[in-house]
Amino acid sequence: MNGPLPELPDVLVLGLPRLTAGFDDAARLDRRAHLAVHGSMPVLGQDELTRLAEAVALRGRGGAGFPFARKLRAVGGAARRRGARPVVVVNGCEGEPACRKDAVLLRRAPHLVLDGALLAAEALGARTLVVGVTRAGAEASVREALGERGLSARRGRAVRARVVRLPERLVSGESSALLRAAGGGPALPPGRRGHATTAGLGGLPTLLSNAETYAQLALAARLGAPRYASTGAPDEPGTVLLTVSGAVPFPRVVEAPGGVALSYVLAQCGAGVAPQGVLVGGYHGGWLDAAAAAGTALSRGALAARGAALGAGAVLPLSGDTCPLGEAVRVAHWLAAESAGQCGPCRLGLPALAGALADVVAGGGRGALEAVREAAGAVRGRGACGHPDGAARFALSALTAFTDDLAAHVLGGGCGRPTAGLLPLPAGGRPEPGNESGQRLAVDWTLCEGHGLCADLLPELVRMGADGFPALADTGVPGHLRGRAQRAVRRCPALALRLDSR
Repeated sequence: MNGPLPELPDVLVLGLPRLTAGFDDAARLDRRAHLAVHGSMPVLGQDELTRLAEAVALRGRGGAGFPFARKLRAVGGAARRRGARPVVVVNGCEGEPACRKDAVLLRRAPHLVLDGALLAAEALGARTLVVGVTRAGAEASVREALGERGLSARRGRAVRARVVRLPERLVSGESSALLRAAGGGPALPPGRRGHATTAGLGGLPTLLSNAETYAQLALAARLGAPRYASTGAPDEPGTVLLTVSGAVPFPRVVEAPGGVALSYVLAQCGAGVAPQGVLVGGYHGGWLDAAAAAGTALSRGALAARGAALGAGAVLPLSGDTCPLGEAVRVAHWLAAESAGQCGPCRLGLPALAGALADVVAGGGRGALEAVREAAGAVRGRGACGHPDGAARFALSALTAFTDDLAAHVLGGGCGRPTAGLLPLPAGGRPEPGNESGQRLAVDWTLCEGHGLCADLLPELVRMGADGFPALADTGVPGHLRGRAQRAVRRCPALALRLDSR
């Protein structure tokens, strides 16, 4: 798999379809088709809904895996104490290139997501529903679904619903960035950490979870706890949606029972018998080496025992014909360029981390390896949001999972394999969304004098190498950095820096 994932990958069902029921019959389930497949929704009070979420062990499917019942209690309690109506927010923002499961749900089964969100809104007494998305197809599908239900932002309705479109960036999926954008601000984390359950959108208690979580809630309400738990593991009932890409013939969104063996999922997706490693949880997740991947299940407990987590459900195996550390360097540079630019650990620390990892692969020796660990330690726990922590976790887990390759690069002449680019990134055969010009920084080395002004102006993409000359990230210029990239080009004293079309 090279280049960006398609917006709507094929769907593979391992077992009986639940979230994906009806997908064989329609490209998109409109209101009538949705009711024919799933039936009508029950009405549950707040206590009933909370007990149901507890009985099926429902947790958030967007990354952190927070227990949904605890969120319901916290929002309901805060609303009662303040005498305020809470808000319900659906996070359908997938700014990570390796994730598509929520896009598939919102495009193909939008009413299932709305069922769960409206069920929670009614139970909590909320009158405002907001759905955040990053892709045009998801926005159109949700707007159409709201129209099919007669919901809009107009007054006089029991629930006023609206859709908010955010830029397709990694930080857009951060909950505080979504709330800030929904309130009319920029789609960036605000730089301070708080609890949406007590003071979220508009300062009101806010129930915020991702699209799959609300779809799972709708299924549990229809099926009841015993039937819902008839699929999956005892401690993780139901199904889970995964986006599987990397070393597979083509990417898929997979619906599988909770606790399924990772090796079974990979085999069904055509990833081969023994990939050299698997990235679980996406680009804020962790790597598993071949032995760990072969012996683990896709459950919280099994993954936690190996230092990993399912996160937003991205699963990316690597074949043995690519350099895994080289793949990690590509992603580390992209993560650095995705910085919100609001705090030093992110804006300066992540480029330093990516550069140190690149030095390791280039044969920088033990000094480069120590620099990776120091850079990771310098950003962890110090960012305005969770992005620096996730990037550090990704980089450090690569060092742990691929020890043989690490030794070859640190102590020898490298692993001898090229970097095939199996991990999907926006840069590729076509420009990524938000980077329609498809530009990349380049240096005319016959002119460059190593002034370093470019690294000062654009640390996300340029750093000064050990030789005193700039080293450029192996990534395109994202749209949010284009202005500063143009400024760096204009201010280069030697006129050596330029922007090339890819």
